[in-house]
Amino acid sequence: MPHKVAIIPYLDALTDEGQAVGACNTIVKRDGKLIGTNTDTIGVRESFLQNVAEPEQVYRDRPGLVIGGGGAARSAVYALVKLGCQTVYLVNRDPAEVTAVIAWCTTQGYGAGLRHVRTAAEAEAVEGPGAIVSCVPNFPPVTPAEVEARKVIEILLAKPHKGAILEMCYHPAVHTEIGDLAQRAGWQVILGTEAMLYQGFEQVKYWTGREVKEMPIAAAKDAIAAALRDDVA
Repeated sequence: MPHKVAIIPYLDALTDEGQAVGACNTIVKRDGKLIGTNTDTIGVRESFLQNVAEPEQVYRDRPGLVIGGGGAARSAVYALVKLGCQTVYLVNRDPAEVTAVIAWCTTQGYGAGLRHVRTAAEAEAVEGPGAIVSCVPNFPPVTPAEVEARKVIEILLAKPHKGAILEMCYHPAVHTEIGDLAQRAGWQVILGTEAMLYQGFEQVKYWTGREVKEMPIAAAKDAIAAALRDDVA
């Protein structure tokens, strides 16, 4: 969604999530004022909470990992920190983007545990993550920086502890190279449609006042599953 940052000067206020991430994807009018929020953070959080059966064993008190360095990476970092990941690794082809993410998150008070894992050697030396959010498009690595980033990812996926990975890329296909690598390595793969659903439910809550538990969650999931089956067929 474009203009998530550009819209902010036109708003009267931001929620805690909107301020922390520095991007707005949802606007609601309250008492004549325009309030902006960011429900992507909720989409990431709920994707893990609703799909991981044993979070204490899978990702709590373990490092997290965010693949990417764009705007979605900030939402992912924020969500993983809120899920209890005191350390969050960042892997990306562009070091400048990672530096910008760390700088932003630090100014907002949740960047102290961020660590840029740049090389395969650094990846070998760190503890394996328990929760991963992949925020990059689905394409094969071509440049030297992309190849090195993919090596880092493969090394981290191969660590003895196997957790859960949320693959945020779901268009044009929900199954990606990174998701396939993770599945072959023994990780639980959560499709990006889960994040799309739960951020959307949060938007509906803001706009209508209905609680998420009152919404047709099962029906929405069934509809997406049916659409995915039709695509495969």
